[in-house]
Amino acid sequence: MPRTLVRDLRAHIGQQVTVYGWVKALRLQRTIQFVLVRDHTGMVQVTNKRLEGGSTLEGRIEHEMPVESAIKVTGTVVDNPVVNLGSLEIIPESIEIANPADSPLPINDLTGIDQRLDWRFLDLRTPSRRLIFEVQNTVEQALRDFAYAEGGTELHTPKLMGTASESGAEVFKVKYFDRTAYLAQSPQFYKQMAIASGIDKVFEIGPVFRAEPSFTSRHATEFTGIDAEIAWIDDVEDVMRFEERMLAHILFAVLERHGEQIREHFRTEIRVPMVPFPRYTMAEAIRLLREQGWDPAGDRVDLDPEGERALSALVQESHGHQFVFVTHFPVSVRPFYHLRPADNPDVTASFDLLWTGIEITTGAQREHRYDVLCKQAMEKGLVLELLRSYLECFRFGMPPHGGFGAGLNRIIMVLLGLDSIRESTFLFRGPHRLEP
Repeated sequence: MPRTLVRDLRAHIGQQVTVYGWVKALRLQRTIQFVLVRDHTGMVQVTNKRLEGGSTLEGRIEHEMPVESAIKVTGTVVDNPVVNLGSLEIIPESIEIANPADSPLPINDLTGIDQRLDWRFLDLRTPSRRLIFEVQNTVEQALRDFAYAEGGTELHTPKLMGTASESGAEVFKVKYFDRTAYLAQSPQFYKQMAIASGIDKVFEIGPVFRAEPSFTSRHATEFTGIDAEIAWIDDVEDVMRFEERMLAHILFAVLERHGEQIREHFRTEIRVPMVPFPRYTMAEAIRLLREQGWDPAGDRVDLDPEGERALSALVQESHGHQFVFVTHFPVSVRPFYHLRPADNPDVTASFDLLWTGIEITTGAQREHRYDVLCKQAMEKGLVLELLRSYLECFRFGMPPHGGFGAGLNRIIMVLLGLDSIRESTFLFRGPHRLEP
């Protein structure tokens, strides 16, 4: 008999169906047996009345199918308002045990995240954790819909590079035949090459690698990056306007498709932001925070995590907004390819986007003039010869352009109010984790 999904059972009341799934729980009473069966669409109660003298089915439920066993249940769908799970139950005629689970299980609902990651395939059978990746799918689909509607082209750039990308720091070296390759920290250089090739808007959703020995709740050594680059911009405001409209579109799609489930499972309300987002220059942000008592160690010229949280709290209080752009970062803390405004060459035409106190995006207008770009690279101590394949495209009519990079896993973490990026990553990679 063809499979029926749990979510479709109401259309089959009084009919015989076959449901495939896992045993969520067993309640074995003197006169009746209850089996909760879960598939990826929901959960249903299977109700088996004990017979005098017992039965094969009764014995199978009692002794052969521990919790999380994979089973197939064939039976009749009954409308029963007493049942909590959608007022439906299945009266079984047969149960096939596709694969019994070992007992006891290595994790449960109270197990900490590190141990749960060791058993991620079991961990993700929990509906709330599986919802994380359903939301992720919606975010990616909405992002693509927005980018395509804006005339964007999706590219897939190499992740093996002959030279270390950007600053050359925090990269993973890989043996590549008789030479050394590097895992890409960013598709930045390739996005700009696409702009030089005449693609006006380019974007990518793909893996990013950072050899950072960081153990915070928002860092990973491998994550999924969202990158976009736009040609023929007037200034960095064009890039920020593109991203804020993109995020509003994404959050509207998530609210429409998953708002009720997110409220139920994560106690989080999805808020579609108004545009434009508030904007503060870095100098303004530091001045405001110092007035509020923010006093970081050393003479900082940008924000630490505490400062980011404090600024977001101020923006929430004064603007009622969860997002804030921080702009005009000092040259000393930005890459060589960020444009420096002619009227203020000590800063860059760049930004970070904070969402409820967490940085989710870094972006900028790029320097598109070959001679200026070479000069800025040398000022940062970079060897031009190592950047040759990147710099060449600026010699042949590179248009003004800019873009941004964001972390998909970090966006999902903030969107759902999760404690750690480890929860929003299918199989997390950190300094001490390469398994499973």
